[in-house]
Amino acid sequence: MRDETILKLSELKPGDEGTICEFNDSDIFIKLMEMGCIPGEKIVMEQIAPLGDPISVSVAGYHLSLRLNEADHILIKLNH
Repeated sequence: MRDETILKLSELKPGDEGTICEFNDSDIFIKLMEMGCIPGEKIVMEQIAPLGDPISVSVAGYHLSLRLNEADHILIKLNH
C-alpha cells in the first residue's frame, strides 16, 4: 500500500503535482470552487513568484494565480 502525502498547496514546489483533497476554510470554499479548484481535480504547481507570492498553478485545463493565503487552505494529495 502506498503512503499518501497530504500537503497544503502553498507547500508544493514547482513541478509537483497532486489531487485536490479538501479545503480547510469554509469562507474561501465557494471562491476556490468557482475557479475550478474542486476536490478530485488534478493540480500542478507551475511557478512561484520571486518574492514567494503569488503562485501559479495549472488546474482544470487552465493556469490560475493564487495568493499564498488562498493556497494555504487547499489540501493536496501528492502524486508519486
